[in-house]
Order: sequence, then C-alpha cells, then structure tokens
Amino acid sequence: MQVEPSTVTPSVTLLGPQRRPTLDRVLTSLGVEGQIAAVTAGWQEREAEDAELMALLGGRGVNLRLHARWMDVLARDAEYARAEREHTTVLDELQQLYLVQLDHAARATYEIAQRVDGHPRTKATVLEDALEVMRVIDTTHLTRVRELHDAFYAAWPPHERDTVARHRDEVAQALASSGCLCIAGGHVGELVKVLHLFNIAPAVPGTVVAWSAGAMALTSRVVLFHDKAAQGPGQTEVYDEGLGLVPGLVVLPHARRRLRTDDLTRMSVLARRFAPARCVVLDDGVSLQLGDGGALPPAARVVDADGRIVETGATT
Repeated sequence: MQVEPSTVTPSVTLLGPQRRPTLDRVLTSLGVEGQIAAVTAGWQEREAEDAELMALLGGRGVNLRLHARWMDVLARDAEYARAEREHTTVLDELQQLYLVQLDHAARATYEIAQRVDGHPRTKATVLEDALEVMRVIDTTHLTRVRELHDAFYAAWPPHERDTVARHRDEVAQALASSGCLCIAGGHVGELVKVLHLFNIAPAVPGTVVAWSAGAMALTSRVVLFHDKAAQGPGQTEVYDEGLGLVPGLVVLPHARRRLRTDDLTRMSVLARRFAPARCVVLDDGVSLQLGDGGALPPAARVVDADGRIVETGATT
C-alpha cells in the first residue's frame, strides 16, 4: 500500500496516555485556533463516546467518525466487504507465520546477548549478525504486507467504490476546515486501517496531536510490543505501515507498563534491532513537539543501545 504524502508539513506533537488529560493545555500552548478534527476510531464501537474528549477540545471538536464510516461501507457494499474480510484473513495468516520466524530469531538473539563467557569481540560480531537476521525478517514481512495491500487496493480501488468515495470527500472537507487533527488511542490495527481507507494522510491540517495508538499510527512502521502480557512476554513485532508523518521513530506508549525496562538485554535488543530509528518512550505526562522531519526535542526519552531509557541529548 503506497501511503500518499501530506500536502502540508504538519507540526506534530506526541503525547503520553491521556488517563490524566493534558490535551487541553497542549492545544492552548500550541495556539490552535478554529475547528479541531478528532479521530476516535481506535475505540471501535465506543467511537461516539467522546464527550470528555470534546470538552477537552473546548467545544470546537468534530469527530470524523471513521469507524462508523467504515461500518457504513461494509453494510452498503457487500462485494467490498467480502473482499476485505478475505484480505484480512490473508494478512492475519501472514502475521502468524512471520511470528514463527521472528520467535526463533529473537530467542537466538537473546541467548547470544546474555552469554557471559567467550571472547567479547566474537560475541559482538555474532550478536550483530543475529540482530541483522531479525531486521531482515522484519523488513521482508513489511514488504509482504505492503504487497498484499497494493494488490487489494489495485483490485478494489477505494476511490471507485461509491460509498468510500463519498466518505472520503466528507472527511477531506472536514479536515480542510480544521486547524488541527487529534488522533486518540485504542486498537491500533483498526485505527491504521481506517486512516488509510479514508485517505487521511494527504489531507492533514497544519497541526497534528496524537497519543497512544494514535501516535503509533503516525509512524512509518507500526511496532506492537507487550513484555507484561498475562500469558507471558510476547515478541515485539512489526505490524503495518502507518501514515509516515513521523519517520525514523518507533513509538512506545505505556512503555513502563508494557516493557520490562529493567531487562537491559531485552531493551538493548529492541533499540538496536530498529536502529537507526529511535525508540521513543511515551509514558504518562509526556508531551513532545517534534521538529522538522520528526526531529525529537532534547527532553524526549529514548531507549539507547545499552537498553537504558535516557534523554535524547545523552545519546548524541
């Protein structure tokens, strides 16, 4: 799936989780004026339960209702709905097979990284080889996902489906009338799907604020992670391409709740695996106004090559 570039270069601010909201203060500090478009599609069927969010937007918010629009497309276009279900089934199978490959490579990498015997230079060389295997698996998987998306959209061009085209026009008009786009969290897979389906990237306004899954959706490469799941730690996995508004970053919301930050070996593998992209920690209270090209401010906290969480300046 080729992600169309934005027609403007937006100012992007990434926030930590909004359990204790800071959004209203951030919007004030950014000088946002006029209408504010909001995306809560990650909340899925709870998309419309946005009263608290609308209050934080000062009564200027308009919910783009991307999840509801997607449901309308599926209800009105049975052919497209059937094709999308088949496409999703193939993507799910591909993801599972990728995880089989990744699990073997990750276990080998951790075992090598944890060895304390032998010659340090030999270990460093072999560890880098193991990391490169993981990178190849990730890159190849993302290529396969893109190829599947491209083939699907070539066979079922969204702009040629009447219902999709109508919703795209309405969303584009709402964004054109907005000075800011706010993207909330929730289910990142559903969120990324509808952001692409309704062609959000080319229409984003001059200011974008996003948190949790919304922040993940802005990246070029959406990475899923959970070291503290009830069923035990899962492998950190590449999932899909996001909007590409913040290239060069891997966004880690709820990092201290979801990552074993005290396991320096595991954290080091995470940082080195995705380098030169920087793994950015978005914990409670974080607010990062990015610079040109997605540059991180000095206060940003990232995972360094040694597995430590440090401020950006400490890694330069």
